Amino acid sequence: MRKSIIFVLLTAFYLLLSTVAVAQTEDERMAELRAEIERLEQQAEQFRGSIAQEQAEAKTLQSEIAKLNSQIKYLGNQISLTGSKITKTSIEIGGVETHISTTQEKINSQKNAISQTILFLNRQETEGLLTLLLKNNTISDFLRQEQYANSLNTNLLALIDDFRDTKNELEGQKSDLEAKKGDLETLKQQQNSQKISAGGTKSEKDGLLKETKGQEAAYQKMLEEVEMKQALFFTELKEIETKIIQGGLYILRIQAENLPKKGTDLFRWPEDNYHITQVYGRTAYARRGAYGGKIHNGMDIKVGYGTPIKAIGVGEIVANGKNEGWGNWIAIKHPPYNLVSIYAHMSAFEFLRVGTQVKAGEIIGYEGSTGFSTGSHVHLSIYKEFFTYINEKNGQLYFNYDNTIDPRDYLP
Repeated sequence: MRKSIIFVLLTAFYLLLSTVAVAQTEDERMAELRAEIERLEQQAEQFRGSIAQEQAEAKTLQSEIAKLNSQIKYLGNQISLTGSKITKTSIEIGGVETHISTTQEKINSQKNAISQTILFLNRQETEGLLTLLLKNNTISDFLRQEQYANSLNTNLLALIDDFRDTKNELEGQKSDLEAKKGDLETLKQQQNSQKISAGGTKSEKDGLLKETKGQEAAYQKMLEEVEMKQALFFTELKEIETKIIQGGLYILRIQAENLPKKGTDLFRWPEDNYHITQVYGRTAYARRGAYGGKIHNGMDIKVGYGTPIKAIGVGEIVANGKNEGWGNWIAIKHPPYNLVSIYAHMSAFEFLRVGTQVKAGEIIGYEGSTGFSTGSHVHLSIYKEFFTYINEKNGQLYFNYDNTIDPRDYLP
């Protein structure tokens, strides 16, 4: 029995030394990663400042190119930052796995000690009192043997309790490991989406230079053409919607009910560190006829190409698609009032299907400039009546333009 106890102690000491050595190595690597993440976050803040400054400048070819260059650098920074976070999470997962392995070895050692203790006690009980007395020279030897047996019983109970505690600890570590793996998968998915957005940014920059040949006059002409196409799109949209309403040719129709008073904080902003480029209503851009004579039915919000766009509230994705006017778009219905929020001109979706339940702040896509757009932003509209239909001219899925409210009515 004493040999088994010595064996357990030596094993535990060896495992402790191994764990300390591994921990020192991991701590050094984790310290490096924390420093790298801090450096990248500081760099990201500088890039965000540059982008914000460039967004405030006049819409010229040079400012757009400078802005796109800054956004490309920012996205590269974000990809590196995400990569460092993924590496950090991987090391943490490795540490948990090492701890689980060490704990399992400890459990196995305890099982071995328990087995030997049980065998010893069993042999003591089956020999009988007379045999035990004959095997000892004196009564004192017998009593010492009995005292030792009682001590073993106590040690056995302690080992069992330790075993149970270790088992509970192991189960907790497994749960933590599963959660960390989930976080790692989310980070990988976000990194891939950011890479796609980075590619879109470069394509936009190359296309801009190709179309304008680096000339300011050609660039301004291109902006005017986009505005004309946009105005034509919304003029035709009004005619098509009239026919859809008269014929009841809806694919999906949602009507909001019992709206709370304006100023109620129902939602959150779809982007962090945002810059509003166009408000709701009869803006200067709308007065020029950009929306077929109608008001601007939402808000244009801008951070930079590839910025994550988040759901403004809890809800269900009821429609999504791509058309020539709105580019990539997603519609979310929000209970209990059944308001519908629209996010348009996105560079990419977050692969969320219709029927998916989303949480407030959950990433649903990335900022872009798809459809009739003169620069990267997200268009946010909130509908009190929303419907979708198919445009027979091009087979694309459309949604109505009217029956919206000012998003600021329910934003903080």
